[in-house]
Amino acid sequence: MYRTRFAPSPTGPLHLGHAYSAILAHDRAQAAGGAFLVRIEDTDRARCRPAWEAAILDDLAWLGLRWEIPVRRQSDHLADYAAALDRLIAMGLCYPCRCTRAEIAAAAAAPQEGAAAPVYPGTCRGRPMADRAPGDAIRLDLARALARAGPLDLVETGPAHAGVHRLDPARMLAAQGDIVLSRRDIGPAYHLNVVVDDARQAITEVVRGEDLFAATFLHRLLQALLGLPVPVWHHHRLIRDAAGKRLAKRDDARALAKYRAEGATPADIRRMLGLAQPRG
Repeated sequence: MYRTRFAPSPTGPLHLGHAYSAILAHDRAQAAGGAFLVRIEDTDRARCRPAWEAAILDDLAWLGLRWEIPVRRQSDHLADYAAALDRLIAMGLCYPCRCTRAEIAAAAAAPQEGAAAPVYPGTCRGRPMADRAPGDAIRLDLARALARAGPLDLVETGPAHAGVHRLDPARMLAAQGDIVLSRRDIGPAYHLNVVVDDARQAITEVVRGEDLFAATFLHRLLQALLGLPVPVWHHHRLIRDAAGKRLAKRDDARALAKYRAEGATPADIRRMLGLAQPRG
């Protein structure tokens, strides 16, 4: 059965961009006779608020969306992510990292002969996990992970990238570097959590914004390493402001709550977003 999800973080109000993604996913599930799920990505306890979660669920219900109960909250499943991280560590694919963001930025800005600086320059790559200290992040050794996984493909159904894509190790290494799997401040991080959650919720198609297309290659790699089921992906267009800038949670002027307060209806929101009205 077709299953997809909408996975917001409760760190601010939903805006028109969120509405587009949630409605599109819901409509695709309805058209396929499948299931639409909501996941609350709330591992960043310093920024997440119960009040924002309640507001998000209220906005989604107001839009006319219906989802499976119970809602999965990441904060309730930290053991799942820790177990996945332990598996990757046991494979010899991780290392502890003590670098600060300032140090990474300074190292990446240094000139390098023949190639652009990677996202992370690999300063701690030689450290063994036995050297892990409190406050260290945990990174994936991307080169080792790619070598272990071998050739991998993913399937995209979104309009901009529809088709089968082969993971390009050289491109991934240059563009993404050794990603963080566990952050020093919040523990298990987005890239690890999302693949574990999608497997646990039996997601068959991931519907999300175009800005996350590049991350899909990392997620496909982690799925292969962890032996997880592989969905297809559908990356949709982004909703932008008049200047062409992608909407963010700080764009309160486009928050759904504002439109609701001004008397807009769910049908109005769909028209604004260029989405069809629900059948029936």
